[in-house]
Amino acid sequence: MTALPANQFIVGVDLGGTNIVVCAMSADGSRQYGLCSEPTAAHEGADGVIARMARMVNTAVADTMREAGVSRDAFLGVGVGAPGPLDREKGIVLVAPNLNWHNIPLRDRMTELTGLAAALDNDANCATYGEWWVGAARGAKNVIGMTIGTGIGGGIILDGRLYHGSSDVAGEIGHTTIDQTGRRCGCGNYGCLEAYASGTAIAERAREALSFEQLSILPDLVNGDVSKITAATVYAAAAQSDAVAIEIVRDTARFLGTGIANLLNVFNPDCVVIAGGVTQAGEALFVPLRQEVRRRAFKPAVDACRIVPGTLPGTAGVVGAVATFIAQHTGRPPA
Repeated sequence: MTALPANQFIVGVDLGGTNIVVCAMSADGSRQYGLCSEPTAAHEGADGVIARMARMVNTAVADTMREAGVSRDAFLGVGVGAPGPLDREKGIVLVAPNLNWHNIPLRDRMTELTGLAAALDNDANCATYGEWWVGAARGAKNVIGMTIGTGIGGGIILDGRLYHGSSDVAGEIGHTTIDQTGRRCGCGNYGCLEAYASGTAIAERAREALSFEQLSILPDLVNGDVSKITAATVYAAAAQSDAVAIEIVRDTARFLGTGIANLLNVFNPDCVVIAGGVTQAGEALFVPLRQEVRRRAFKPAVDACRIVPGTLPGTAGVVGAVATFIAQHTGRPPA
């Protein structure tokens, strides 16, 4: 597979509910330029957010032209990773609840405002693709990606290509069921993995534990206001040997291990890459997680797969958006 020339460039955009991250990359994935982040400011509406995205893209183009000494003709286009169900063929964000978007033609608007060809894909797909292209899953053939933050997103790569399913919703790993009578999820279902192991769920479980367990430093880390406990608070307390926090991290590992074991038995990947704030827990999470996977999945599937944290914190989405543009506009995965 031949890589695109290093003297051509693509801009990647990662649109989140909180922040927009943008950077330009050489088409062979070797260099980044103009990395920047700004608040999404969703209250400004779709027009305001898209205008901000376009301005950031144009700034990244100008920065790259100056730093790399190239003309605007060297830019092939812009790839965008966006939340919510999408119609990739038409380039439309169908629904993005955190942005209050409905039927927004994001791909075409980006082309109108930047003058560059554009590609659109799901943000979790892009994060997985970024880790596959130049990150922790590099060299793997079949990959499951998990992004763990406010919720749990996912991406599936089979034979080096993103798998989207029949209606662009493949990879909704957070909404696989691990307990049919379990916790209520924000999606309305019960027992979803996201309801147990997302950053939001980890913080909620910590607050629940404190309602009957007083011997913990967790309240001290938030000046006594337990409503301010986050998943990061739990990881910090676990690192200081707090028994409550350690148990929450171990339970989170077991929940994730159960979900991942199911995926191993279905897809038989050679790599599972986990990205997001949960990786801050380090081996305190990954050791029991891998143990749970070994306990539940078929041995040949476990033996063939490595389970690793992502290596592109903060940039996997934009890198993957660049990779998505390459795949959509060349008809083949990036080299």
